[in-house]
Amino acid sequence: MLSLISTLGGLLISGLPRVLDFFQDKSDKKQELELARVQTERELALAERGFIAQQKVEEIRTDQIAMQSEAQMQNAALDHDKKVMEKASTWVVNYVGTVRPTVTYILILELVAINFWIMWHIFSLPNVINNIDDVIKFSDVVFTSDEMAMVGGVLGFWFGARSWSKK
Repeated sequence: MLSLISTLGGLLISGLPRVLDFFQDKSDKKQELELARVQTERELALAERGFIAQQKVEEIRTDQIAMQSEAQMQNAALDHDKKVMEKASTWVVNYVGTVRPTVTYILILELVAINFWIMWHIFSLPNVINNIDDVIKFSDVVFTSDEMAMVGGVLGFWFGARSWSKK
């Protein structure tokens, strides 16, 4: 009898979060509908007064200001680097210019060498790879998520400063 009551109690209690989620979801949807209604009324009121075009102009102006400030910050950083490099010796200037590419080349060559070594080791063992499924299984060993994160970090470093967003 106690096991029957505890089983029923467990079933009822396990369903309690779903019931609470139902009421919370209903409340959230009601609030979202109200916000959508208010926003639609506001947009209609602005459209009646002709403010939609003004809003688009302000968005464009804001984007232009953001692009100009970003360009100014980059130019200021480049000017600072130029001033520092004018006072430095030639070998320091050459070294600074080659550090980032050298580190990138070392990292990529290391990853390629490690991958080739792992693949050679896998293929040199007899009866390890018998079909394409084995190749796919071992590709997860060769191309790990950590390795892909490092490559992504390198690509993000070199190409991350450029704007990728769509307008």
